[in-house]
Amino acid sequence: MNLMENLTTTQIGTVDAVVRLLLAGVAGGAIGIEREMRRQSAGLRTHILISLGSCLLMLLSIWMPQTVGLDKGDPGRIAAQVVAAIGMLGAGAFMKIGNNIKGMTTASSLWVSAAIGLSIGGGLWAPALITLVLVLIALAWLEPLERRLFPAERFKYINIWFDEDMANREGVLKILASYGIKTQSVDATLDVTNHSTKLAILVKIPVDTNIEKLFKEISAVGAVSKIKIEENQ
Repeated sequence: MNLMENLTTTQIGTVDAVVRLLLAGVAGGAIGIEREMRRQSAGLRTHILISLGSCLLMLLSIWMPQTVGLDKGDPGRIAAQVVAAIGMLGAGAFMKIGNNIKGMTTASSLWVSAAIGLSIGGGLWAPALITLVLVLIALAWLEPLERRLFPAERFKYINIWFDEDMANREGVLKILASYGIKTQSVDATLDVTNHSTKLAILVKIPVDTNIEKLFKEISAVGAVSKIKIEENQ
C-alpha cells in the first residue's frame, strides 16, 4: 500500500495509523512553532499533543465500527466530544489584563490544531494540509497587515488633576483626539475645599502611543498638577 492509500483508506491498519499520526504531529508542530516564536502560553509541544491526540481519537472512531460493526458504533461521537473538550482547553489560554483579553489567537490555534488532527485521522488529509497552510499564513503573515489596518488598542483611565475649579476639558479632549485616542466617557469631580478638579477619562488608546509626549502636551493646557494612567478594571 502506498502513502496516499495510507492516508485515505477507511480500513485502518497499523501502518495507516502511524502515517496519519506522523502527519498530524508535523501539522500541529508547524502551528506550535509559530506560537512558540511569539512566546505564547501554548507552544510547540502543546499543539503537537493536541493534534496527535485528536488524530488518534479520530482513528479510534473509525476503527471501532469496522471492528464491532457499524450498527454498534458511531464514527462521529468521539470526534464531537473532542471538539467540545478543546473548547474548554482553549479557555485556559485566555488572560484578562484590565479590560483587555489576551490569548484568543492561541486558543483558536489550539482549536484548529484539533480540527486538523481529526481530519487527518479521518483520511481527509488534503483539506487538512490546505487548512494548515492557511492557518500559518493567518498567524505569521497577516499580523503586520492587521496591525497596520487595525492598530491594537487598550482601554485605560487617564486621570488628570487641575489646581483650579475649572478644568480645561475641551483642550484635553482635543489633544487626545490628535493622538488617535478615542474617548469613551468623561467624569469630573470638583473638590470645593481645595479648589481643584479631577477629570477621569475612559479612553481606547493605541498601544504604540508616546505616553511621555502625551502627558507633556496635556500638562501644557494649564494648571495641571498630576496625570495618571490606569487599567480599566
